[in-house]
Amino acid sequence: MNILVIGSGGREHALVWKLCRSSLVSKVWCAPGNGGISQQAECIPANLADISALADLAEKLRIDLTVVGPEQPLVDGIADEFESRNMRITGPSRKCAQLEGSKIFAKEFLERHNIPTAQVYGIFTSGTDAAKRLENLNYPVVLKADGLCGGKGVAVSKSYSEAVDFVDRLLRKREFGSAGGRLLIEEALEGRELSFIVLSDGQDFLPLVPTRDHKRAFDGDLGPNTGGMGAYSCDGMISSTMEAEIRDGIVKPILTVLTRNGCPYRGFLYFGLMLTPTGPKVLEFNCRLGDPETQAIVPRMDFDLGDVFAAVAAEKLGTKRLNWSPAASVCVVMASRGYPGRYVTDKEILGLENVEGVPSVSVFHSGTRRDKHTYYTSSGRVLGVTAVGETLDAARRIAYDAVHRIDFSGCRYRSDIALAACLVANVGED
Repeated sequence: MNILVIGSGGREHALVWKLCRSSLVSKVWCAPGNGGISQQAECIPANLADISALADLAEKLRIDLTVVGPEQPLVDGIADEFESRNMRITGPSRKCAQLEGSKIFAKEFLERHNIPTAQVYGIFTSGTDAAKRLENLNYPVVLKADGLCGGKGVAVSKSYSEAVDFVDRLLRKREFGSAGGRLLIEEALEGRELSFIVLSDGQDFLPLVPTRDHKRAFDGDLGPNTGGMGAYSCDGMISSTMEAEIRDGIVKPILTVLTRNGCPYRGFLYFGLMLTPTGPKVLEFNCRLGDPETQAIVPRMDFDLGDVFAAVAAEKLGTKRLNWSPAASVCVVMASRGYPGRYVTDKEILGLENVEGVPSVSVFHSGTRRDKHTYYTSSGRVLGVTAVGETLDAARRIAYDAVHRIDFSGCRYRSDIALAACLVANVGED
């Protein structure tokens, strides 16, 4: 089976890494890929905004199955284009992808179908109107740009001044362009966040192992939201009772409604959840795998991913079972100084050879380019260093030991990925 992976980040590198180990996969291409991916798959320059050209590419390469990593091509309708040409693709239709493409559409969908979610305080296109509404709210509150903003379009504001500043950036300065043209203001829920991802073939679905990501830029969950500064996954993150509540009270009803509305969901569906004292509530949807959650999930996969993707394409996912390693995993993102704001690229990356061959460590490239035998930074998020260990604490120590062996000018990373979970686990053992 020839597979094409669409995308250029750490998520795509992790998928390529796993697919290259599939007994069913003959060759993997990646469009456009990055420096690290180029060492495991054939990378082909591509414009992800040109859906028709991507389909042409898949036809030219005689691809058996295409896997889509990032959200924008899905929202733009890449799955519809491929399916119109009778080409197999893992990813939802444009209609289904609205769940991620519009925060307001997703919120209205959740409310219409009585899925637990945060209370809405208002939807605004006017900064003046939004500011007036913010005067009468208790803080913190959550503000969300309607469209796709690369994980940076959400703010949890602890004060009126913080909230008004975000409104000004969205509706007056237009920092996110048309994606920030509409603003959703909602209740800030209290509890534990969880990333719960399922894979669906339009008829059946299977859950992946739960994960938690760290969205804020700095230690202590401070600073602006980012695309993600790290993630972890381990057994026992939720009870079997909680998992059943999520499956039966959230996942199944949503997939059933989509199918009933003539829009069967095919691909990965990510539920960003808050586990509140009154039960799980939906914060957001992603119509694809998370990044960096994928980098924490893939090393725990104890199954042939190529075989599972083939089952999704054949609508036979119900015949499969996903087996998982009991090991814990921790992914630490190494980023460029200034991210998620302005940052400098083209910095030489040193020390990658120091972690090559370490069996419990995988370095997934998020934003790199390769020139001969040297890697250089090419984006805000540069590397995702993932380690597995018998316990979460062990995985965390191995991951940071590897991080400390790698360097580039302006490198920064959070030092507290999975720390709180480790402290809780250690207290429980005492």
